[in-house]
Amino acid sequence: MAQPTTRQFRPLPVPSVNVAGFWGDWQEAVCDETAAILLDRCIEARMLEQVDVDAPNPGLVIPILGWLGTTQMFWDSDLAKSIETIAYSLYRKPNPALEARADAIIDLYEKLQDADGYLNSFFQRIKPEWKWTNLRDFHELYCAGHMIEAAVAYHQATGKRKFLDVMSRMADYMVKRFGRGPGQVRGYCGHEEVELALVRLARETGNTSYMELAKFFVNERGQAPNFFVEEAIAHGRDPKGVQANTLEYNQSHLPLRDQTKVVGHAVRAMYIYSGMADIATEYNDDSLTHALETLWADLTQKQMYLTGGIGPAAANEGFTDYYDLPNESAYAETCASVGLVFWANRMLGRGPNRLYADTMEQALYNGAIAGLSRDGKTFFYENPLESAGKHHRWIWHRCPCCPPNIARLVASIGSYMYGVADDEIAVHLYGESTARVELAGGAVTLTQQTQYPWDGAIGLSVAVDKPTPFALSLRIPAWAKGAAIAVNGQKVDVDSVTVDGYARIEREWRAGDSVRLDLPLVPRALRANPKVRQNAGRVAVMRGPLVYCLEGADNPVGLNSILLGDGLGQSQTATIPNFNGAIAIDLPVLRELADGWGDALYSDAVPSAKSDTARMVPYHLWDNREPGEMLVWVRAEQRP
Repeated sequence: MAQPTTRQFRPLPVPSVNVAGFWGDWQEAVCDETAAILLDRCIEARMLEQVDVDAPNPGLVIPILGWLGTTQMFWDSDLAKSIETIAYSLYRKPNPALEARADAIIDLYEKLQDADGYLNSFFQRIKPEWKWTNLRDFHELYCAGHMIEAAVAYHQATGKRKFLDVMSRMADYMVKRFGRGPGQVRGYCGHEEVELALVRLARETGNTSYMELAKFFVNERGQAPNFFVEEAIAHGRDPKGVQANTLEYNQSHLPLRDQTKVVGHAVRAMYIYSGMADIATEYNDDSLTHALETLWADLTQKQMYLTGGIGPAAANEGFTDYYDLPNESAYAETCASVGLVFWANRMLGRGPNRLYADTMEQALYNGAIAGLSRDGKTFFYENPLESAGKHHRWIWHRCPCCPPNIARLVASIGSYMYGVADDEIAVHLYGESTARVELAGGAVTLTQQTQYPWDGAIGLSVAVDKPTPFALSLRIPAWAKGAAIAVNGQKVDVDSVTVDGYARIEREWRAGDSVRLDLPLVPRALRANPKVRQNAGRVAVMRGPLVYCLEGADNPVGLNSILLGDGLGQSQTATIPNFNGAIAIDLPVLRELADGWGDALYSDAVPSAKSDTARMVPYHLWDNREPGEMLVWVRAEQRP
């Protein structure tokens, strides 16, 4: 059955979904550890001194760098994402002391705000003469965006309006300042983010001017004459720019609808594509959707790691050439995978489509949550796919964007699991949860019972006050060969009801109705496109949505001595101790031996080898035990 093309699917608010099981364990770590840690470390970095008008001005704590700015400019965004994380954590687990700390910071921002609504601690207290002089590099609108998102989250979680009112005043100020009207600035931010934030604010407040401003920023970006070029000339700067010397760095080289290749800084790209997707949904804008479809194919078919990591290069924190996916030097910033989850989720706004949801899941379970330790206390900024044992999690970072980004994603994961239209509930992600949904026909409570991703059995139960007609669309992952569905015990022909990778079950639902979905979790070997030179002769292993890796903690000799043959069918699964039921894969391999090689560095001899067993663990869990090597792409057995 074809789906209507003009419906809009929106995510559920975080308070509408209770999460348990796999994601519940992760959220507990955020509630118990990460939320407070983020705030503590922001304060240790002296961020509150910049916000507090009654405290001595800290001045430039972090020096101006070669790109004309300092990471101190972003401090408002770091505090905002930390408050957003706290908001979600408060919904799951009330914490009056932590809530009081967040309230106190919000009070400081309210006191700092100018009468006209402007709010940015760096440009109010540290460098007021720089205000609105460099939209390309200085992140003013970026910080506003993150603060808007935090304000919406805090309002939803606590019911308190103060922060929402503060940021609405800032948004009102921006509505007056930016646009093509008389006296307005036709600019946009060098680091995109405010676009998707304004959409969230419009949805929360009902104020359509915020949505219109988001649309303006999307439509204006890259138009000729280029704003960033004109801005630089007006202020006596080199119009070529500073960061990476190209407008591609911040995706402003062409109008967004004309862009066909994913380029530049990876996080910026993900944020602007997320904003574009939101506007495409809200305005039913096919021109934006078609541009995004082209960009999506470009990214996922030529520039994305198996883990959903993106942006291989540290030099620009972003993209290089097609099929350039080095493993050990991979940058693959945690924020970039988080951003890919944002984008993929918003691409589902115009209807369920496995193309986007599968990648959302892939990035979420691998490239994103790898950035947070299992105990919630330490973090990855970069996420390589191979390590000689020297890459480890860190406590904090001078540009601490990743810790609160992955924390807020984990803490709000319920809103990514479901999409809702007037007459349809789409289940994008599977996990133990209860969702409360308001449809046109009435209220529905949908409960998932499952140990996913460790087990592929998923039970869904429906609770309604009265018989209610709607469609329940269940994603059938592309890897799930032989998936089976039964409704109230009656088998469903999956192929006949599947549309764009979702099994769409349309009926009048009654209290007590149940659905059983079985997704076979079979380890599978994947190979990279032959154009990816770094993975020639290597294979990777996945089970369900999870990428697996070899880790030194389980395999004490050199990981590159391991050869994976055709023995995947003889693999066994085992529970990893102390990891909440996480599943390891034990599989037969060959191991090349250095014994008998001698002292020669090179030889025409073939190393001897022996049969052995290797253990692979989920990539997102690596470096949670003792330090050691790690390897995703394993040599394939091709011995003479």
